[in-house]
Amino acid sequence: MRPDALPRPSRVVTVAGVLLFVLSVAWFVLGLGHVWRHPALGWLPTPAMSVLATYACWRAGRRADLDASTRRFWRQMALICGLLGIAVLSNMADALLGPGGPSQVLGARTLVLYFATLAIAMWALLRLPTWGRSRADWIRFGLDSSIVLVTTTGLAWHFSFSKLSAWTAQTGSAMPLVAITALAAVSMITFAKVAFAGAGNLDRRALHILAGGVVVSAISGAMSPFVADRPYISTTFLAGAMSALTCLLAAQRQERAPVVTAERPPRRRRFTVTPYLAITAMSAMLISVVAPHGGEDLAVALFAVTLTGLVAVRQASALRDNNRLLGTVDANLRKLQDVQQELAHQVSHDPLTEIGNRAMFTAQLTSVLGAGERFHVVLVDLDDFKEVNDRLGHGVGDALLKAVSRRLHERLRPGDTVARLGGDEFTLLLRGRSDRETAALLTDLTEAVREPLLLDGHDLVARISAGVTAAEPGDTAEELMRRADVAMYTAKSSGGGRWTWFDTIMDQLADADARLGNDLRQALARDQMFVLYQPIVELPHGRLAGVEALVRWRHPEHGLVSPAVFIPLAERNGTIVELGRWILRQVVAQATEWERAYGLRAPEKVSINISARQLREPGFAAEVGELLRSSGIDPHRLVAEVTETAVLGTGEALDAVHELHKLGMRVALDDFGTGQSSLSLLVDTPVRVLKVDKSFVDGVTARSSQAVIVDGLIGITDGLRIEAVAEGVESADQAQRLYEVGYQYAQGFHFSRPMSADDIGLLLGGVRAEISTISTD
Repeated sequence: MRPDALPRPSRVVTVAGVLLFVLSVAWFVLGLGHVWRHPALGWLPTPAMSVLATYACWRAGRRADLDASTRRFWRQMALICGLLGIAVLSNMADALLGPGGPSQVLGARTLVLYFATLAIAMWALLRLPTWGRSRADWIRFGLDSSIVLVTTTGLAWHFSFSKLSAWTAQTGSAMPLVAITALAAVSMITFAKVAFAGAGNLDRRALHILAGGVVVSAISGAMSPFVADRPYISTTFLAGAMSALTCLLAAQRQERAPVVTAERPPRRRRFTVTPYLAITAMSAMLISVVAPHGGEDLAVALFAVTLTGLVAVRQASALRDNNRLLGTVDANLRKLQDVQQELAHQVSHDPLTEIGNRAMFTAQLTSVLGAGERFHVVLVDLDDFKEVNDRLGHGVGDALLKAVSRRLHERLRPGDTVARLGGDEFTLLLRGRSDRETAALLTDLTEAVREPLLLDGHDLVARISAGVTAAEPGDTAEELMRRADVAMYTAKSSGGGRWTWFDTIMDQLADADARLGNDLRQALARDQMFVLYQPIVELPHGRLAGVEALVRWRHPEHGLVSPAVFIPLAERNGTIVELGRWILRQVVAQATEWERAYGLRAPEKVSINISARQLREPGFAAEVGELLRSSGIDPHRLVAEVTETAVLGTGEALDAVHELHKLGMRVALDDFGTGQSSLSLLVDTPVRVLKVDKSFVDGVTARSSQAVIVDGLIGITDGLRIEAVAEGVESADQAQRLYEVGYQYAQGFHFSRPMSADDIGLLLGGVRAEISTISTD
C-alpha cells in the first residue's frame, strides 16, 4: 500500500501523536527556565500518546498478509504501549501526590511497571525469527555494540551519574535510576541485535525506528540527574513520549510496508560511522575534562586525541578504498548473477510467448512423477495455424501464439504448468485435479481460445485440439506424452476445435492408421492408385462440358479405400506431394490423349484437385509448366481446383496459383462456402470457375437459406464473368431448379458417377449412352 493510500483514521492517529510529542517536548524545554503552576499538564501527553500507539500496534497486528510471528510481535507491542501509559501515570502519581510533591521520586510500583515494560519488549524481540549471520558478522556486531555501550556509559557517568548526589538528595536513593538506565542499555543492545539480523516479515525500517527510539529514550532517561532540582518537570516527558511516538510510527510503517518475501538476509553495510562518532564523543569529553587543568595534562590529551583522530582518518581512507573495490566486485557479481538468471530463464522458457519450454516441462513432469502425485497431461495443438502464417504472415502468427498462450495461462491455477513445445503445440501439466475438474477446465479453455481476436488489424477466431491423459502408476514421461499426443490427433481428425480423453482403443486405431500410412507410401509403386473422371455437364441437355479427375486407391486387403480416409492421411504423412505429382502426370497424359483422339469433341476442361501442400512446394508451378510444354496440351483445357483456405490471404500458395494462371490454366475455387469464405477472393485471385458446394445444393429445392445462397452466388458469378458449377446434384428437381436460377454447369450422381478413362472415351466416341438430362418443359 502506498503512503498516499493510507486509510484516513491512521493519518489522524499519526498527526495527533506527533502534536502530543511536540507538546510534551515543548513543556519540558520551557520548564527548564520556568516554574509551572500546574505541573500535571506536562505528564498527560505521554499517556495519551500511549493510547494512540496501542491502537496503531493493534492495527498492525491484524494485517492478514503478515506471518504469525510478526502479527504476534505487534500485538505484544500493543501490550507494551499500554503498560507504558500505565507506568507513566503511576510515575505522575508518585511525583505529584507523594510526600513533598512535586518531586522526582520513583515508587516501587512505578519501578515494577517500567521494568515489566522493558522486559516484555525484550521478550517480544527475542521471539522473532531472525536471518542467519556468519560468525564474522556477529563479531563485528559485538564490537560495535560494545563501542556504543562503553561510549554511552562513559558519557552518562560523566555528565549524568556524576550528579547522582543531587538526585539522591531529591529522591532518597540512586538505585532506581541506575537500574532503569542499565535495563534501558540492555534493551538498546537487544533492539540493535534484532535490527542487525533482520526479523522475518517485520519491516526493517519499522525495526530501525524502534531501535532509534530506544536509544533516544535511554539517553533521555539518563539525563534525570540534570533536572533533579526541577521537580515540576521530568525526563519522562522526553523518554516516555519518544518511546510512545516511535512505537506509533513503527506500527504505521509496518501497516504501509510491502510484505518481506526475501529468502536471504539484506546486504550488510560495508561502512559504519559508529566507531568514529564514539571516538569523537569520548575525545571531546576528555578535552573538556582536562582543559581546566591546563599544562602538561592538556598537552598529552591533545596529542592523544590528535593521534587517535589521524589513525581514524587513515583507517577511514583505507576502508573507503576497500569499499570502492568491493563495490566494483559486487557490481560485477550482480551482473554475473543477472546474466546467469537470464540464461537460466532462456534455457527454461520460450522466447516468444515467455511461458515454459519443452525442457522446463520435461523437468516438471519428471519431478511430479517422482513425487507420486495425481495429475493430468494435456497436449494442445492450434488448428489451422500454418494457414494463418501463410495467409497473413509470421508476425500475425506470432501474435496469435502469444494470445493463445496467454489465454491458456490465465485459466490455470498455481501449481499447474503451461509450456510451448514448439511450433503451434502447447502442453499442460494439471496437478491435483479430479477427472471432472480437468474436463471442465478443458471445455473452458476450448471456449476461451475461440473468443474473437483482433491481431494487427485482422479479426481471427482461433481453435485448439487437445488430448488429455491421467497419470497411472508406473507411467513414464515419454508414455504420458505419447498418450496425450494420440488423443490430440484423434480430436484433430474429428474436425478439430475440441478435446478428448485418451482411450486404449486409440492406440489400435493409431496403429492401423500408421500401417495404412505405410501402405499408402508404397501404393504408387505397387500400381494400386487409379484415376476416375466425373462428368461436368452443361444444363439443360446434359452435354459433356468437362470432367473432374478423382483419385482412388484399391488396397489389396481393404479393397477400395475412401478418399476421405487416405487424402487426409497423405497430407499428414507428406505423401500428398508425391501422390499429387502422379495424379497431375496421369491427368495431363490422359487429357492429351483425348485431345489427340477426339479433337473438338474432347472435354473442354479437365479439372485437377491441387492440395494446399502442393501449392506451397517450392518450384511447383515451374514443374507444372515443364509438364505442359512436354505434353503439348492446350493449357486452357486444364483447370486447377484449389480450396479457399489454400489461397485466402498471401503466401507461397497464392503466388503459385498466380503462376498457374500465367501458364494458361484456369483456376477454380472448390467447395466454395465451406471454409473461411471471403468474396474478396473472387476479385483478388485469378479465379475463373466457382464450384458451389453440395451442402448448399442439397437445399436448393426448398425455401431455405441454402437456396438463397445458391441464388445469390449465380448473380455474383454472372457479374464477375465467372463460370459457376453446382456440385453434388442428385436429383432431376435439383438440376431443374439450378437451371431455372441461371446455372449452366453441374455435376453429381444424377448425371453420372465417376467413370474410368475408357468409359469417358466411349462417351466421347458416341458408343455409350448420353448422360442424364433434365426436362426443359
